Amino acid sequence: MTTEQTTPDEPAAATPAPAEPTASTPAVDPRLLVRESGLAGYLAEFKQKMKNGDLGSVPVVLGLILIGAIFQGITGNFLNPDNLTHITQWIAGPGLIAVGIVFVLLLGEIDLSLGSVAGASAAIAAVLSARSGYSEWLSCLIAVAAALAIGALQGFFFAKIGVPAFVVTLAGLLAWSGLQEYVLGDKGTVNVVHDGVLANLDNYFLGDGDIVYAWGLAVVAVALFAAGQFLDARRRTAAGLTARPVSEIALRTGVLAVVALAAAYMLNQDRGLPLPVLVFLTVVVVTDFVLRRTSYGRQIFAVGGGVEAARRAGINVSWVRISVFMISAGMAALGGLFYASQQGSADKILGGGNVLMNSIAAAVIGGTSLFGGRGKTWSALLGILVIQSITTGLDMVHVNQAIQYMITGAVLLAAVVLDSVSRRTRKTAAR
Repeated sequence: MTTEQTTPDEPAAATPAPAEPTASTPAVDPRLLVRESGLAGYLAEFKQKMKNGDLGSVPVVLGLILIGAIFQGITGNFLNPDNLTHITQWIAGPGLIAVGIVFVLLLGEIDLSLGSVAGASAAIAAVLSARSGYSEWLSCLIAVAAALAIGALQGFFFAKIGVPAFVVTLAGLLAWSGLQEYVLGDKGTVNVVHDGVLANLDNYFLGDGDIVYAWGLAVVAVALFAAGQFLDARRRTAAGLTARPVSEIALRTGVLAVVALAAAYMLNQDRGLPLPVLVFLTVVVVTDFVLRRTSYGRQIFAVGGGVEAARRAGINVSWVRISVFMISAGMAALGGLFYASQQGSADKILGGGNVLMNSIAAAVIGGTSLFGGRGKTWSALLGILVIQSITTGLDMVHVNQAIQYMITGAVLLAAVVLDSVSRRTRKTAAR
């Protein structure tokens, strides 16, 4: 029999390994600790997010407040109800195009053809209704269907053939501009039907100024938000996941209520709820639900985060790409219809100029990353509010349009720089 001896170089006993978490000692979600700490915990979490570059919508909201304060101080009537109503009317066209751009940017791609698609769609709708005798509703549906087909064609060349999206959509920018001129014919301008569907898209107020509609929309929006928050918390609690406490839900609902009711009050001081606001908000809410609450939305984020990883996860990458370009083209068609309504006609320059740039800028300024995989459709709303507020304020103080372009470009550059710095900071913080 041999006796094992311990040498000085060998430990007498092995150090016990840390105990693995068991069912009796479950791991604690850090977010739960934050919420249990009350207001101090939320402040600490907010500071940590800012430090890690997770800025969210904070810069945009602060920018909107600053813009309003500056132009109100200069003009004295920037925050008047009639001026705010005009801003809400004018954001629908570029805002809808920006919603489509958000989808494309989530893939980490770009679509340069959307201005031309908007112009071609408006031309098709105007010509069919004013010259060919089609009903306006049918004309608008045909125009949107044509845009969806355009998006599918461009998505096919990108997803199936492998042509870079930049090249495909640059070719589309030229091709659909040509289609727009061809549809309009030699005169180059087609007026929309007087007091028809297209004419009223941008100029109609619900209930002919009845204040019930604006108040009703605000109340319904707040009620639906609160119900959704409580339902989500209940489901998460039942599944054993971290859920927002009632106090946080109440605070979020209260903030939304203040904003919504204040907006309703201001609109009712003028002519009530404009139809463009209702349409735009509906599109933003629906598309936000699609992105955050459906498997299709998660697939878009997955493809934007990494194509190969998404493909290995079983996602049909080609279909996601094609469908996203269809969505962006469809949104451009809706935006083009609102532009035609604003100017009372479809012409060769509709969709040109700074339409595309403003829409891209709105998505980026609102917080959608140019690098893919991060953003939301609310970015389009916040971003276009910033751009339109700046444009309206500069118009009120009679600033030359060339200066307006330079200022808008500077704001866009600042947003991209902020996105790049934020992205680098998150990488440094191992996020």
